[in-house]
Amino acid sequence: MNIDIFIPCFVDQLYPETAFNMVKVLEKAGCNVNYREKQTCCGQPAFNAGFVKEASSVAQYFQDTFANAEQIVSPSASCTGFINNYQPKILKKATTELATVKEFSQFLVNDLVQLHFGAVFPHKVTYHDSCSGLRECGMKKEPRMLLQNVKGLELVEMHDNETCCGFGGTFAMKFASISVAMAEQKIQNATDSGAEYIVSTDLSCLMQIQSVIDKQQLKMKTIHLADVLASGW
Repeated sequence: MNIDIFIPCFVDQLYPETAFNMVKVLEKAGCNVNYREKQTCCGQPAFNAGFVKEASSVAQYFQDTFANAEQIVSPSASCTGFINNYQPKILKKATTELATVKEFSQFLVNDLVQLHFGAVFPHKVTYHDSCSGLRECGMKKEPRMLLQNVKGLELVEMHDNETCCGFGGTFAMKFASISVAMAEQKIQNATDSGAEYIVSTDLSCLMQIQSVIDKQQLKMKTIHLADVLASGW
């Protein structure tokens, strides 16, 4: 299958290794992966900050850049949810000419129907359901199905796993104290589960959680699902 990948801004700038690992997994799954070098942001940051006109311009550029793509896959449920649910609204037109963007884990499980990639990750992990993944992409079972097929990995559920981590884009800056408190509660729930790692499909959430972990010098670690699936081979 020929696919194009969309790499969000913060992944490109802060977590490029996750993007490379996603490509590794997709290629192992038999996909021909293409990266369009002219791609930029999807427009979500501007939209969330209330700059709809500016977001529309960025969204239109995204649409033009990926206009003839057969399939688009992204390692971010947040960006995927925005592109599929909000770009058509702010552009005030249907985007039927653009292929639906698929979140990485949903694409592997629902489209490729592949769960095994030879990954080895001998750790106890818990999964964080991001708000966007759960509510905008309708994603719950797919990441867990993939994790359950990683050799050596033990998946445990934490209390309130569907509760927000406190990031919420500009929310983390406008309401920093509340944001940090929410992250602290998420980390405590993960710690109580006995997990060594918090896994998610959204690096924005993991960045938020890891920043609090680092500040408090805790042993807990965060990792993106693509990095887990690319481990051990």
